Amino acid sequence: MTEDPKPSDDQTEPTEQTEQTEPTEQAETEPVEKQMIDRPSDFRFHAAYMVYSDAWDRTQSSDDKLKLNEAITMLSEDKIDCETFYREISQYRGHTGPDQFSGGRAFIETQRKRDWRRREQRDERNKRHGR
Repeated sequence: MTEDPKPSDDQTEPTEQTEQTEPTEQAETEPVEKQMIDRPSDFRFHAAYMVYSDAWDRTQSSDDKLKLNEAITMLSEDKIDCETFYREISQYRGHTGPDQFSGGRAFIETQRKRDWRRREQRDERNKRHGR
């Protein structure tokens, strides 16, 4: 009345698990290819593709590259607009800080010519009289 456990069932389960993990390992080892769908005649898409290309070259992760491919493909198929594309790709871009547009120039304070002359005359007068 007692049933013996089937040894063949226990043996088939581990082999099924190894078969399931093998395709995912192969997918991870395959290199992700860069999308070549640039349209130079469409300025907005061409600019977006240049940003995509730059972000692609900077990233090392396969997952990030897949997300970049997905974003540019969706943009090329008009499933998303440019604003959404840039929002999705922003985390993979190199320069996203507030100093991105500063250009590295220092702030120059200006003044009127009359104010400059008065200050210069005062400084010269003080220098002459030893102040």
